[in-house]
Amino acid sequence: MTLSFDGLPIRATAGDSVLAALLENGALIRHLEFGGEPRAGFCLMGACQDCWVWSSEGGRIRACTTPVSQGMKLFAEPQGMADPHG
Repeated sequence: MTLSFDGLPIRATAGDSVLAALLENGALIRHLEFGGEPRAGFCLMGACQDCWVWSSEGGRIRACTTPVSQGMKLFAEPQGMADPHG
């Protein structure tokens, strides 16, 4: 299946977590707030909150505990609200 992360296509296998799919495709989740170093999750089991990503629906999800689904659109940073006037 295919999803996207920051507009780039990500290939995944059914049953993968979002984090596993991102890491398999060489994507980084975010950068450390204090030094800018790349981050790609920490505990990998949903306890540390280091793997949040944002969905196109506007909510954030834990990449390490969320299974992939076809066509997901995910982002490293929250995206602006859609213009209600089109």
